[in-house]
Amino acid sequence: MSEQYKTLAQLTPVANTLTTAYTVPASTSTTISSLVICNTNSFDSTFRISIMIGGATNAIKQYIYYDLPIVNNDTFIATIGLTLAATDVVSVQAGTTGIAFNIFGVEIQ
Repeated sequence: MSEQYKTLAQLTPVANTLTTAYTVPASTSTTISSLVICNTNSFDSTFRISIMIGGATNAIKQYIYYDLPIVNNDTFIATIGLTLAATDVVSVQAGTTGIAFNIFGVEIQ
């Protein structure tokens, strides 16, 4: 079994569009250690993060953050320890453009 510590995702999605940030590769499990969301705008916004087990379609039960406010020029950091299996999907949504998502963790094969 090998472990690879890495940046799992970095993206600035289109506003108000649920976007796949990371999909756990086949024959792999992943632990997300940190979620870092940065509002680079000079105005407040919101964000969402969803965990789709086995690549399931979007459903309200999958959200771990839903329209969480993030003030202008601020950063939200969650040290979290999410455990994911092969084909699980992390999706993100920003209330406006200019919201940067960074996901850090370890892939275990």
